[in-house]
Formats: sequence, structure tokens, C-alpha cells
Amino acid sequence: MASVVEQLGAAPDARLLILNCADLGFCHAATTGVYDALRDGLATSASLLVPAPWAREAASRFRGDDVGVRLTLNAEHDLYRWGPITQAPSLLDGDGGFPRTVTDVWDHADLDEVRRECRAQVERAVLWGFDISHLDAHMDALLLRPEFFDVYLELAVDFGLPLRLPDDTVEPHVGFPIRQLAAEEGVLFADRAVTVPPLGGREALLAALGALEPGLTEITLHPAVDSPELRAATGDWASRVAELALLVDDPEVAAAVDASGAHRIGYRPLRDAMRHPVRP
Repeated sequence: MASVVEQLGAAPDARLLILNCADLGFCHAATTGVYDALRDGLATSASLLVPAPWAREAASRFRGDDVGVRLTLNAEHDLYRWGPITQAPSLLDGDGGFPRTVTDVWDHADLDEVRRECRAQVERAVLWGFDISHLDAHMDALLLRPEFFDVYLELAVDFGLPLRLPDDTVEPHVGFPIRQLAAEEGVLFADRAVTVPPLGGREALLAALGALEPGLTEITLHPAVDSPELRAATGDWASRVAELALLVDDPEVAAAVDASGAHRIGYRPLRDAMRHPVRP
């Protein structure tokens, strides 16, 4: 089978890079930061939290950017809450929002309600006008259990969308062959996936860019502008603000991208290759 870069029409030794911004719609500060990173910085893609309180605002500011849906079954913050957009009692915790932990989801969720909720999130993004480029899984809730992964993969096949998946160094810890299962269904995904950590993010990003190998690499960040709202919503606000600076204002990061020899792309080329494969 041809590699993902070959299916995208690139040479086998090409270096392709997706710089993805998670949590579009999380709050106003995150929405502003993500769009700034896409339009004025190095970012090439973003993932939308449809049930989050500011997702509708994110939709109002959409201008054709490469945006996917970050399928959401958790609201992990103690004081900042959101919940399902469908009637899904098994996806609620005691205070009326999504569960805070992934384990809580796995222990109590009804799979039919999970399937209905995730499909509704995709359909609502379409209704809002997003040209969805890919699917993502918030907090990996749909990735790490086979019965939940079935829902994730089913939606990718039904909507003809690529998936964000962990790379093959993580897969042995998952316990089942997620990448093989996706490939067998014709679903495309990156060869490698890197998430910039909250601490030491700049060093981690520069190291990842300096070590890019042939193939498609995706690096995920969580950019946001500084605001009282952001500081009140999440304890990792400082790292989110710093990650926006990395994508927009850091000349060393921009130089590292150039020096890597990588061509930056979004997820839309993967989606198009899935829907219209080039036959040998």
C-alpha cells in the first residue's frame, strides 16, 4: 500500500507537516488564539469542540479555515462546564455536564448514546457552515477502548474524513491495532503525532521540528490569547498563551520549520485523497 505522502501525490521521502490547534470554541480566548495562529501564524489546521460554550462564536468567525471536529465526551474542568447536545443521560455526571474523567465515560456511557452524540456534533458543525477536514478525539476518550474506537472509525468512514491518531510508538500501550483498523477502512492519518506539553513547550516544539523524518508529522498545540476569562477557565492558561506566541511571534520556531524542509499542509488534502483516491 502506498504511504500517506504518496497518496497525497508527494515523493516517498517528502516531509509534510500539520501544525494543528486544539480546542477551537473552548472559550473566546481560545477561539481568538486559534484563528490568529491559522491566519497570522504557522498553524495549518484546528479542531473544534462543538459542545463547548464558545463554539457558535467560532462558527461565526469561520472563513474557510482547515477545521475538524474534536469529538467531545468530557468536560474536564472543575468550574467551566459543558454537556451533550443530544439527550444522553449516560453522558452526564452529577452536576449536569459531561464527566470530568475519561474513566467515568468508559464506566457509564451507553454506546448508542455515544454514537448519537458524536454524529450530532459532526452534523451540527456542518449546519454551522464548517467544511470539516478531519475528526479528533478530545482527551482520547474514543481512542483507547475498542468499543469507543468503533464509533470513531465508523464516523470517519461515513463522513469520508481522516482521523487524528497516536503514532505507532503509542499503539502498543493501547492494546489493539487502531492504525491497522483505520488503514483497512481506507481512512488516512499522519505517520507521527506529537503534542506539545504544557511545560517546556518551546524546547519540545523545536526538538520535534529538528527531528522531522520523511512522511507526515502532526504537531498539536493549544493556542489562546491572554484574558481574565482564560485564566479563570483553566489552570494551564499560561502554556496556552505561550503556544500562541510560538506559532505567531517566535522567529526561531519559524526558522526551524523552514530548516526542516517540511511542506506545511492541513487535513483537507488527506480528506480529498480519501474521497478521490488516485488509482495507479
